[in-house]
Amino acid sequence: MPNYYRSGLGAVGSYQVSGVPWITGSDAGLASGAEDKISFPTVTKAVTVINTSANDIHVHFNSKTGTHVSGGLHYVALNSANDTFTFAIKCKEIYISSPSWGGGAASYTVMAELTGISVNEMFALTGSGLTDP
Repeated sequence: MPNYYRSGLGAVGSYQVSGVPWITGSDAGLASGAEDKISFPTVTKAVTVINTSANDIHVHFNSKTGTHVSGGLHYVALNSANDTFTFAIKCKEIYISSPSWGGGAASYTVMAELTGISVNEMFALTGSGLTDP
């Protein structure tokens, strides 16, 4: 039986082509100390997060609950309005939190380039630099 090419985590072509656009956000709905989970419909090629408020937000790959995300500084801080960061990464979800000392409700926009790879193929992002102390 012949082998057929298909998209997958190790298929380079899935990351070489332009990604399918996907956008969501929060309009001052992220309370101080709260966390939002953003789940993507397929595995990403890249993710851009924009802080659309004057209050701090943190972007991370695991929930703060029960992990060392905050204490281990396993996040990217966007500290002012229009701060932005682009991750050229494959993932199925990200978390955005507003630190309790952040000064109030925060808002953000998330833009992603999606691949054709099912989220069921994506492994958990854990370990050194993500969840470990």
